[in-house]
Amino acid sequence: MHLIVVNVGVFRRAVTNFIFSPEQTLNGVLELVLNGGKPMIEVQKLTKRYGSNLALDDVSFSVKEGEVLGFLGPNGAGKSTTMNILTGYLSLSSGSVKIAGFDVLTDSMKAKENIGYLPEIPPLYPEMTVNSYLKFIFGIKKSKLPREKHIGEIVKKLGLDDVSGKVIRNLSKGYKQRVGLAGALIGDPKILILDEPTVGLDPQQIIEIRNLIESLKANHTVIFSSHILSEVQSLCDRVLVINKGKIIADDAPGDLSKQLESNQILFALIEGEKTSVVNLVNSIAGVSAVEAIKEAERSVFEYKIQTSSKDDIRRKLFFALSEAKMPLLGLRSCNFSLEEVFLKLVKDQESQENELKGQEPKEDESKKHQPQENK
Repeated sequence: MHLIVVNVGVFRRAVTNFIFSPEQTLNGVLELVLNGGKPMIEVQKLTKRYGSNLALDDVSFSVKEGEVLGFLGPNGAGKSTTMNILTGYLSLSSGSVKIAGFDVLTDSMKAKENIGYLPEIPPLYPEMTVNSYLKFIFGIKKSKLPREKHIGEIVKKLGLDDVSGKVIRNLSKGYKQRVGLAGALIGDPKILILDEPTVGLDPQQIIEIRNLIESLKANHTVIFSSHILSEVQSLCDRVLVINKGKIIADDAPGDLSKQLESNQILFALIEGEKTSVVNLVNSIAGVSAVEAIKEAERSVFEYKIQTSSKDDIRRKLFFALSEAKMPLLGLRSCNFSLEEVFLKLVKDQESQENELKGQEPKEDESKKHQPQENK
């Protein structure tokens, strides 16, 4: 016998949001509740070919209601192709895609009703005013919401009040991006798909767009691609990394770094003769490599110490140096940034492919970036 405690409010929302057939049991309902509800985006074995070129290769993932998914990958990795298929702009070669439970092939109009899409270059009409453009988009989407009230709420939310009567051509790039986002929000879609929403913007405009996306998280499921890794790290619940048409990682931003934590790196300031220090540290169990990076002051060097496991060697290091009368003047560990994780994941995939082909791997670009240090 099992005791299950369920938040009544969450349970009620699950029951009211989904229609259950008579054969569905209480276990089925509980599974939806405990797993965070029905996925808003479901992609299964998605493949896209352009002639002999395989752009997407057996891609599968899902995005839950209210989740923010960051989509990362180098140029040509398949990000925009995936987004264009999700939004119905491109057809798929094989596999399946469901948006809010609707198949993009068999129920394309229902699927599109649930999507707000902002492509990398917003599809704006420069000769229109902001207000006339949003009314035009409202008409195209055939929204049943009260037009003036709905558009007014979006204009206010995105800070477009002062420019609503201006011609779009005369707006800054940051405001044009806001207008494009406003168009995506017309009809109050459940899902927002944003392709490089901050590309080409200045730092202040990037901050403004980030804040807007942050404010939308409460009421929408969001998937967006970006080359700015700090942006993904700060906004996303999950990160999906794609390269050469394949998903190579899918995890929370903080957890992705664990993929690089097969060893630990420490930076230590140690006083003493350099060769003697290196030999002593190398003799400590668990240390795989020691390197004197620079001389910080006379007879004091900074050392990079790498371990062969996740074991914490800091206490061993302290006592060994103390016994040898080599003062430990500073010690800090390091964490890998999302950028370093991204570079290593891409490099690892290329190395695996090269091994299969019997080729020499390229120089590891991720080694050009030192890990962020915890001071």
